[in-house]
Amino acid sequence: MPGHGRTRTRWITSVAAAVTAAALLAGAHTAGAAPAAATGSDPVATHEVEYFEGPAATPRHKKVPAEPPARIARRQPSAPAAATAVTAVQETGPVSGRLDLVVMGDGYTADQQADFRADAQATLDAVFAIEPYASYRGLFNIWLVDTASAESGVSGDPTADVVRNTALSSYFFCDDTERLLCVDTSKVTAYANQAPASDIVFVISNSAKYGGAGYSFATPPAGASYHGVATMSSDNAKSYLIGAHELGHSIGDLADEYQYAGYGAYPYPSSASANISVTAALDTRKWYRWLGEQDPTGSVVGTYEGGDYYETGVYRPTSTSLMRTLTSTEFNHVGRETMIKGFYTYADALTSTVPTGTRVGSTQALSVRLAPLSGLAGLSLTWYVDGRQVTTANGDLSVTPAELGATRSGQRVTATVTDTTASVRDPAVRAATANSLSWRVR
Repeated sequence: MPGHGRTRTRWITSVAAAVTAAALLAGAHTAGAAPAAATGSDPVATHEVEYFEGPAATPRHKKVPAEPPARIARRQPSAPAAATAVTAVQETGPVSGRLDLVVMGDGYTADQQADFRADAQATLDAVFAIEPYASYRGLFNIWLVDTASAESGVSGDPTADVVRNTALSSYFFCDDTERLLCVDTSKVTAYANQAPASDIVFVISNSAKYGGAGYSFATPPAGASYHGVATMSSDNAKSYLIGAHELGHSIGDLADEYQYAGYGAYPYPSSASANISVTAALDTRKWYRWLGEQDPTGSVVGTYEGGDYYETGVYRPTSTSLMRTLTSTEFNHVGRETMIKGFYTYADALTSTVPTGTRVGSTQALSVRLAPLSGLAGLSLTWYVDGRQVTTANGDLSVTPAELGATRSGQRVTATVTDTTASVRDPAVRAATANSLSWRVR
């Protein structure tokens, strides 16, 4: 991506004629042709997931099978069998400059696809009502993939003996845990690959039963481009928070801020996560710039012992947050800042249809587009000629090199955008919000 130190690699073949949406992963440690099943052999027989036994329960982690058990699998096809339609919920820019969220349903029959789309929209609206998702929704493309199932509903609802034939093999009682809602990730991959791009996948299962899971992938599964999958039931008022929490892992690399009784002292010398510290001294803590601030969670940013699953010797920024419990619907200041950095790791606020690799005439219009951000975000657009800022062009979305004073062959014209949001205080994060596009005059 222009102006970013880290370039995002696309793992799947792009699909012509774009049409558009995300989530996640657990664990800070660690209308076209029928979609073909993912190719290749996945060497991993299990996946690590995070799950929530109830809206107020402390999350747990466990390894689960990559495929459903035989009693479920034998009732279902081994690969997607129906033609797939891909619909854009929103498309705010090119896939190379956006975080692409793919949403698919399970347990919706062909006649229930309108129900799926309504449930998907309701889930997305709930997730994107939370900050900083609300302000930065414009950095996402969101795609709905229709996944028609032979039967309505999902396995394990209401009881473990219930088996239904569904497109993605969703099932409760995964690994004998009732609220853990697992899927067949090879089928998820086959459908996700129908979208123009996929960074994160939401699976919305047709059920009113509370449950879900966050899948953690250090590297994408075989044939996939996404880095996380979140499952959640469609008609439970609290299930969407599973997706919101899991995006904190997959986009922000945030650690869980809860602890387990009996885990004792933190056994590691440090943590790479921005919201966990092993240092007790407030003036050197990772979030020292926020210390003492009233927080969106209702807490005050400071030193709170316990987090990343351990009870002592490790600290979190606030008493509660969405990364600690689903009874909180807010990220703390540290989480917000880190999520904003994560958004810009995947996406660019500044894009243009004018290729940067070819020379332009001095009277050619250089038109750029800013991502439609709002709320917390504040984009500042500046123009430069050979590194010298042309202040009279600040904020202009279309200029010619000549208007900027660039008329000689070889002169470089650069557009740069920076996010001035007050939700960022770390200069390194501020720098990560910026991206630039440059052209040479012919």
